[in-house]
Amino acid sequence: MSESVFTPAHSQASTLYLPPGPWLTVLDCLCERFSAISREQWLDRINRGRVLDADGQPIAMDLGYREGLRIHYFREVLNETPIPVQETILYADEHLVVADKPHFLPVTPAGEYVEQTLLRRLIRTLDNPHLVPLHRIDRHTAGLVLFSANQQTRSAYQALFPTRQIDKRYEAIARALPDLEFPRVHKTRLVDGEPFFRMQEGEGQSNTETRIEVCERNGDLWRYGLYPVTGKKHQLRVHMAALGAGIYNDPFYPEVIKDAVDDYDKPLKLLAQGLRFVDPVMGQERVFESRIKLDW
Repeated sequence: MSESVFTPAHSQASTLYLPPGPWLTVLDCLCERFSAISREQWLDRINRGRVLDADGQPIAMDLGYREGLRIHYFREVLNETPIPVQETILYADEHLVVADKPHFLPVTPAGEYVEQTLLRRLIRTLDNPHLVPLHRIDRHTAGLVLFSANQQTRSAYQALFPTRQIDKRYEAIARALPDLEFPRVHKTRLVDGEPFFRMQEGEGQSNTETRIEVCERNGDLWRYGLYPVTGKKHQLRVHMAALGAGIYNDPFYPEVIKDAVDDYDKPLKLLAQGLRFVDPVMGQERVFESRIKLDW
């Protein structure tokens, strides 16, 4: 079992409850549990105060092992590649933060990205270790992301999404579909696809719904307005590809581009453009619009 904990270091740490085993020290347990990380690396992290006990205090190198002991540790990626894009904070108060995420920047740490994520950048900029994203958008997608800034009011904002009390508007540029009628509603069932990071449409009752309209025509490319009712992984990308208009510069749909590398001159033409909801804490209507523009 793992969870997140926040410390004065203004970074998120992972939590490990030490499993049953024959180890003499916590260090021995960590080395065997995470064999991809060398003993020298764990010693370095401990020396730098990057492994903490249940009270948030740095552990000693010879701290004795005990089953069930709670240990906090910070994920690190050696020589993490900088992502040369810059986020913008559009709004911030004691409860809520709204950021404009650029293309290619992940929202939260995962895989090879730890410090080069929107969450970590905002924690450092706002000096607030309690920031938590209320929803996520894909790394390749740009646009609006909401963050809870206060543990006491977080649940009120989190409830906006499963209860569909928030209106989301996306824009996408894709090839023209003159043979289809718009606006239209696309409902399908999304299931896991191949490779593991993709989704696909499958048989059975629909679990996704997107309203699609045409906003602008420009020859063989159109600008579409996408209004997701549900929020499944890659929903908009799969739905547009299924209609025959995969979003421009999409490395995953309709086909995976093998050995694709980030090309900052060719971002995915998908933008989380607008959010509208009644603030559950302040009681007033909130309307946010991205400052990012999708060019042709």
